[in-house]
Amino acid sequence: MITRAWLPLNALRAFDAVGQHLSFTAGAQALHVSQSALSRHVISLEDMLGKKLLERRPQHLVLTGEGAILLPVVRKCFDRLEQALNAVKDGDRAGRTLRVHMPPSLLNHLALPILQDFRREFPDILIDVSSAHVTGLPPTELDAAVVYDRPNVDDKVTDLLWMVRVTPVCSPGLAQANTGKTLAQFVADNELLHVKLDSEPRGLLWANFLRQCGIAADTDKGLAFDTALSAVQYAMSGGGAALADIDMFAAEIEGGLLVAPHPSVFEEGYGYYLKIHAEDLSDPVVSLFRSWLISRFQSRARTTVAAGDAA
Repeated sequence: MITRAWLPLNALRAFDAVGQHLSFTAGAQALHVSQSALSRHVISLEDMLGKKLLERRPQHLVLTGEGAILLPVVRKCFDRLEQALNAVKDGDRAGRTLRVHMPPSLLNHLALPILQDFRREFPDILIDVSSAHVTGLPPTELDAAVVYDRPNVDDKVTDLLWMVRVTPVCSPGLAQANTGKTLAQFVADNELLHVKLDSEPRGLLWANFLRQCGIAADTDKGLAFDTALSAVQYAMSGGGAALADIDMFAAEIEGGLLVAPHPSVFEEGYGYYLKIHAEDLSDPVVSLFRSWLISRFQSRARTTVAAGDAA
């Protein structure tokens, strides 16, 4: 077994540099050491593990399966050491940066006020927010990621923040032009707006919704967007009908910018889930952010339910 007393720190630093750049030359330049020295360190690490971490191809390097598992852990450990050492050196927690990913629709409609409150209460914790148009986990290394997905089991600690409840929405003008139509007629006569889901057919969400309503329809027609926010904005311009989270876009509906012409509301099976690495539960900053986010979204959900009951 490898213990702390035998951690090969120089070899791990070498592997981190080479793995980030996938180049011995660039890795050596980053660490200001010779390429041959860097190569010897990586080989010694591979020998110790009895596994190849890098595959040497004629023009470039690629990570092996074992290398792809080890590299993000090594990078995160060195990042944490760097942050902790700078915090001790500066006499406080300055420089601790939390890397967070959130889908654009959730970020813009629900999460921005929550992040603002978090910063006000914990100003010494910096936050880097990324917002890519993805339904699964983004490829970059993060401390916490909120993903739009169905329930699934993986190696991450997963917490449900917000369950999506959808209903068809459109502009007031489009709703007026379709007054008196059944939901089946409304869907047949208007363009459907879709949100792209990784590895799923474009009409999946509409097909699931209409199936629950007992309606058979062509759900592949219309435009597809990267985010629910874009689909709803297009619907507000009169361009068609979108399936929107009735709670997330409640302000637009109450303000008359959107109309929900039919009363059917269903949970589509998708929600927004917070995912973190299990080993990060021991990180006080990550643990604090996780607890804060769960608490605030639970509070928002209770407020939404109470408002719905009052209406």
